Amino acid sequence: MKGLVLAGGTATRLFPLTIVTNKHLLPIYDRPMIYYPLETLAGMGIREVMVIVGGKSVGDVVELLADGSHFGLDLTYRYQRGALGIAHAIGLARDFVGDDSFCVVLGDNILRGPALADVAAAFDAGAWDAGAMLYRVPDPERFGVAELGPAGEIVGFEEKPAKPKSDLIPIGVYFLRPNAFDVIEHLAPSGRGEFEITDVLNHFIPGGRLFSRVYEGHWADAGTVPSLLRAAALAEEDDQAGHLAPPPERPAG
Repeated sequence: MKGLVLAGGTATRLFPLTIVTNKHLLPIYDRPMIYYPLETLAGMGIREVMVIVGGKSVGDVVELLADGSHFGLDLTYRYQRGALGIAHAIGLARDFVGDDSFCVVLGDNILRGPALADVAAAFDAGAWDAGAMLYRVPDPERFGVAELGPAGEIVGFEEKPAKPKSDLIPIGVYFLRPNAFDVIEHLAPSGRGEFEITDVLNHFIPGGRLFSRVYEGHWADAGTVPSLLRAAALAEEDDQAGHLAPPPERPAG
C-alpha cells in the first residue's frame, strides 16, 4: 500500500497565520503540523508516500521533509495548481500509485490514539474499493456527513450540509484502489467549485463496496484556530502520558 499526504489549499480559516506560510508548517505542540499525517502513514507500515503541495511555501515544505528518510519513508512530491478540492489532488497521484491500493491522509489531520495498521491491512486484503475512517463530532455541518440507514449502514455522504443527518463524519483518512482515478476523472465540480471526496465515496456505496471504521482515538482537523489549539492540547496530553515519540531528527547535510 502507498500513501498520499495532501498539503495544498489556501487555509483562509487560519488567516492571518497563513498569509505568508503554508498551514501545514504551523506548529502543533512540538513539531510542524505535517509531521502528524506522515506519522499516521508510517504507523500503518506504509513506506512510499507522495506529498501533494500547493499554495505558499512549497519549497519550505520540501526543505523540511527532504526525502523522508528520517521518518522511515520514501517521499516524492507533486504540485496542485489552485484549491480544486481533495478529489482533484488525489487524481494527481495516478502515476505514483500505479496498480497499488493507497491511503490518503489530509495534511491537517491530527490523530492521537491507536495506530491504523490493522485497519489498513483489513482494507488491503478485502474486496472493498474505497474506505473511510469515521468520527463523531459536535459540529458535523463543517464537514462531509455520513447518512445512515436503518441498520446503521452508510447510505450516503453529504458535503457540509446545513442540516446534518448524523454526527458521524469521514475524517481525513481514506483508503482507495486505483479504480478511484476513473471515478475522479469523470467528476463534476460541486457548487463550491471543488472536486469533492464525498462524491468519490458515494460512488462506491452501492453493492457494499465502501469500507468504514469509527476511529476510537482522538482527532482534530487543525483547520481553524480553535481546532489548532485542540490539536496542540491532544499532543501535549500524549507527551505528558509518555505516548508521544520525539520528533524525528533530520539527517545532517
